[in-house]
Amino acid sequence: MARSSSRVLALTTAVAALVAAAGCTPPDGRNPTTPIDAATAACTKESLRTRTPGILTIATDEPAREPWYRQNKPETGEGFEAAVAYAVAAQLGYASAEVTWTRVRFADATPAPASFDFAVNQFSVTEERKQAVDLSAPYYLVRQAVIARKSSTIAGKKSLAGLKDARLGAQLGTTSYQAITDIIKPGPKPQGYRGTDEATQALRSGQIDGLVVDLPAAFRITSTEMTDATVVGQVPQVGAPETFGLLLGKDSPLTPCVNEAISELREAKTLTELEQKWLAQAAGATELT
Repeated sequence: MARSSSRVLALTTAVAALVAAAGCTPPDGRNPTTPIDAATAACTKESLRTRTPGILTIATDEPAREPWYRQNKPETGEGFEAAVAYAVAAQLGYASAEVTWTRVRFADATPAPASFDFAVNQFSVTEERKQAVDLSAPYYLVRQAVIARKSSTIAGKKSLAGLKDARLGAQLGTTSYQAITDIIKPGPKPQGYRGTDEATQALRSGQIDGLVVDLPAAFRITSTEMTDATVVGQVPQVGAPETFGLLLGKDSPLTPCVNEAISELREAKTLTELEQKWLAQAAGATELT
């Protein structure tokens, strides 16, 4: 997709702002260690140096799990990360028929082999990982969530007020525990645990009514570890969240354009809409207000 001259000017201004910020994190979450070079980032499909000319090759894990993908079929575009991948592809000018998928196990994607242009598989943006690969501007800011047994009195609650009498627990020293004390603020004293396994066992045994964990962990626990549990809902953002980014080869020529595409999708509220559709609605992780 061709970029207008006004966008190039905007990008140039953004680069100057990043330099002036002297290492501060930009408001849109763009990785300051991977600056956008407006002079060279001609982000048209014809100019992008993809693995196969005219084709965008995207990698994810095998199996690709719910709710990030539906029925292990990323090519359908269904599921949050599948939808994000196709949205980025479209922003770069690629039609759905010009996108191909390959499977690369999570552990094998770092350092990224030459089998894909970018990978999308809940890669947390960490300093250690950035030593080996490029990680894009974040497409998802990880939220905290409350899970409970399906028979619990808090299952099905739609608001934070519905949790005011709940016995809640989380791992000590985590954003999850902070979400209880700073956001939910239940009457009963929160219970702290040394790890997620210990906290999950407390939920399983009925010591607590609800467990607060990050949303990806909530999906994992309720789908594989406690199938009699359910996601009650997502907690409003607290603290500095973990972020997920697309993974590219180190110093990939595609990184500036992928960053630009994600920033534009965020500005257009597309990422928020996809999060609402595939995580809040389809996956049942409603917003607790």
